[in-house]
Amino acid sequence: MRHIDFAPLYRSTVGFDRLFSMLDNVGNVDNSQTYPPYNIERTGENAYRITMAVAGFDESELSIESRENTLSVKGEKAETEGEDREFLHRGIAKRAFERRFQLAEHVEVKGASLKHGLLHVDLVRIIPEAMKPRRIDIAVAGNNNAKAIETNAA
Repeated sequence: MRHIDFAPLYRSTVGFDRLFSMLDNVGNVDNSQTYPPYNIERTGENAYRITMAVAGFDESELSIESRENTLSVKGEKAETEGEDREFLHRGIAKRAFERRFQLAEHVEVKGASLKHGLLHVDLVRIIPEAMKPRRIDIAVAGNNNAKAIETNAA
């Protein structure tokens, strides 16, 4: 696999260190973790939903934590001692898991719900006022009439 050198971009950009480190790690993705399966979908212009198949887990055995642009979903089955069950085939996973998702800046968790063995985590991107496009007036020397530059919201 080819390695891309981002050194020229470091010289002409400011504040993109996290983006470049993520791009460096794209080739090093660990594909060994496949449980639990999940979907990521866009539900609106600034809304997203992560759906995870967590059959056999209930709300008390799942935990969701959002910290520093990372969403972490953990599941741990409660140990039931003295269970006198004999399985001939065990196809429903009982193992603990932890799945992490990297969130973009200004993406926040709106809520989570568990229905029919599917955990839905709703996310919303909230763009601060300072980051939204704004109109800049241009003053002309010796003229009191100012021209304005106007942009549309993305």
